Amino acid sequence: MTNLLKTPASWPRPLLGRASAADPTDLDAAVKAGAFEGLRKAVRTLAPVAVVAEIKAAGLRGRGGAGFLTADKWQLAAATPADRRYVVANGYGADPAARTDPVLLERAPYTVIEGVAIAAWAIGAENAIIAVRATETEAIRRLEAALGAAEEAGFIGADVLDSGRQLTIEVRPVQGAYMLGEETVLLKALEGKRGQPEQRPPYPAERGLFGRPTVVQNVQTLALVAWILREGAAAFRAIGSPDAPGTILVHVRGAGGAGIAEIPLGTPLRAILELVAGKTRGKAEGGPGAPPKALLVGGPSGGILPADLLDTPYTFADLRAAGAHVGSGSIVATAADADVVELAELLTRFCAGEACGKTIPCRIGTRRLEEIAVRINAGTPRPTDADLLADLSADIVASALCDHERLATLPMSSVMRYFRPELDAKLQPATERAAGRQRVAVADGEPAH
Repeated sequence: MTNLLKTPASWPRPLLGRASAADPTDLDAAVKAGAFEGLRKAVRTLAPVAVVAEIKAAGLRGRGGAGFLTADKWQLAAATPADRRYVVANGYGADPAARTDPVLLERAPYTVIEGVAIAAWAIGAENAIIAVRATETEAIRRLEAALGAAEEAGFIGADVLDSGRQLTIEVRPVQGAYMLGEETVLLKALEGKRGQPEQRPPYPAERGLFGRPTVVQNVQTLALVAWILREGAAAFRAIGSPDAPGTILVHVRGAGGAGIAEIPLGTPLRAILELVAGKTRGKAEGGPGAPPKALLVGGPSGGILPADLLDTPYTFADLRAAGAHVGSGSIVATAADADVVELAELLTRFCAGEACGKTIPCRIGTRRLEEIAVRINAGTPRPTDADLLADLSADIVASALCDHERLATLPMSSVMRYFRPELDAKLQPATERAAGRQRVAVADGEPAH
């Protein structure tokens, strides 16, 4: 079982505060701890539009990586005319090295179920799906057991809390490529179709699952919805940063260990890393506790940041500005002697292999990125590879259909930005060969170019 890291007592835990290691499916224990209080408040004292207003006031952003405002999705789905609406909770966890979503489903299934029910109430949906990676058998087992108990108690089912509204929630095991983390790809998979992204707009909130308005949210987002309805928008706003309130789960790996922690958004990367590595010291000190050479932030398509940026706040905007992103919540500290150019090649190769190939930037652009990275690390670069890498990355970002294509450029582009001397050292053979050819040409009486 994945280790839960100990965090400072002052850090609030809306997501894992009720997590139970004993029996997470014990409904009586969960209710005593506050489960379904938010749903009761929504159904018995708030109109659906008031629920959306509360989420808007809280400033909740989606925890799936993009940080889109949750209430905006809900408003669009509720306002779009339709005979049926859906809520899809994305617990797939596309990053094979990060288990933040499965751990939440295993440890606090009722928190996610309550959030799904509140979202369904707010947009007028009677059907919801919780998508889980098929290999996460324990999370699936606990979710199904928790759903059965919640339905028997009347929190979901034919008559939600005697409101006259029904809600069916289904656990759907799914299996596929890394691309399933993208919401339109996930919807295609749930329909039994080939998993490829769709052009947006229209957004899934307008035309999603089976052509109906669909709210797709990460399971962490929906779990936070339950807390917001119970504790209030102002209490949520008091946690985290002004532009990104609340907490988020991160999967941290460093020299001192690994594990999952719930952190307030805005926490510096240094403080997150210290959860596994102890207090990081200055560069000159070296030895145990010394900062890593680099941090990979965001998963396989994340950015490789230098130790100089350890004080960067962990927020959607700050990480984007630094050349990384929240992504899967993965944070990996490298060794002091790590070859970051080789690491970037490995990540680029993974992203190219996982690309669906629907568009030219995806099908061809990511493969060309991979080829350049391979040449550089193999010691056979071309003189133009540095410029080609920069130009190709810019073209992919500008013309991509989905974020997978755009973000696939981050590993190599972040190395170009922060570790250029190491990249140039590997490009040196090509520069020397070009200079040698020029000297030969001049010696033979040909004009130099």
